[in-house]
Parts: sequence; C-alpha cells; structure tokens
Amino acid sequence: MKSLVLAALTSALFVTGAIASELKVGYVNTQRIFRDAPAAQKAAKKLEGEFAKRDQDLQRMSKQLQGLQENLEKNAVTMAEGDRRTKEKEFGELSREFQRKQREFREDLNLRQNEENAAVIEKANKAIKQIAESDKFDLILQDVVWVSPRLDITDRVIKVLAEGK
Repeated sequence: MKSLVLAALTSALFVTGAIASELKVGYVNTQRIFRDAPAAQKAAKKLEGEFAKRDQDLQRMSKQLQGLQENLEKNAVTMAEGDRRTKEKEFGELSREFQRKQREFREDLNLRQNEENAAVIEKANKAIKQIAESDKFDLILQDVVWVSPRLDITDRVIKVLAEGK
C-alpha cells in the first residue's frame, strides 16, 4: 500500500513539474505602481491641491485651540469665575467643531483617494492585461510574500502607464 501511495505522489510531482515548466508567470508590485506610476502621482497631486485649503484651515484651527488651552492653563487661577467658564465653554465648542471638521476632512479625503485609486487600478489592470496578452503570460500575481526579480513586470506596467496606452 505504501509503495502505491509513493508511486502516485511521485507521478503527481512529475506531472506538476511538467506543467509548471510550461506556465509563464509574472508578478506586479501594486505598491510601486501607486508610488511610481505617473497616473498615481498625478492623482496624488490633484488630491493635495483639492484638499490643501481645508488642511490649512484645520491647522489654523488647531493652533487656535492650542492657544486657548495654554491661555486657560496659565490664567485659570487668576481669572474671574465667569471669564473662566466662558473661556472653557469657548474652548469646548471650538474643540468639538475642530473634531467634526477633522472627521469630515478625513472621510472626504478617504472617499476621494478611493475614487482616484480605483481609476489608477483600472488603468493598471488594462496595462497588465495588455502585457499578459502580448507576452503570453498564463498567470500574473500581485502582492506575494517573495518573488524572484526575474518574474517582476512592475517596471513594464509603469512604462505602459507612462506611455498612456
């Protein structure tokens, strides 16, 4: 019985080896595409410009909050009770408004990043498909633990994206 199982496993290894030798495999590093592809860089600059004013407003508001907090901490003991309560109320309201605006900013930015990333992914997938068809790849993988550099076609994908094909 053992020899039968051993024979079956051995023949399976030979068949798998024969199939693997005929299989043309490639690999794409999606992180590099998002970092280096012209379309991804253009999308990042677009988002940066789109959200720059809101980011500056949030930074300004943060400094204002920090100033109010420092003023309260420094002068709370010497302030009149009414003034202290007014400043604490003002600080609390501004803090809540800041947190709300910051949350909205992050949500809007994440939404737009996802939209722009989807467009980059769509273009990259077209480029990958074009390369796969022209070079007769059987399988193209992404994001693996380890891969031989000779299988990496990321530079070719970035080049196709740069050419705008």
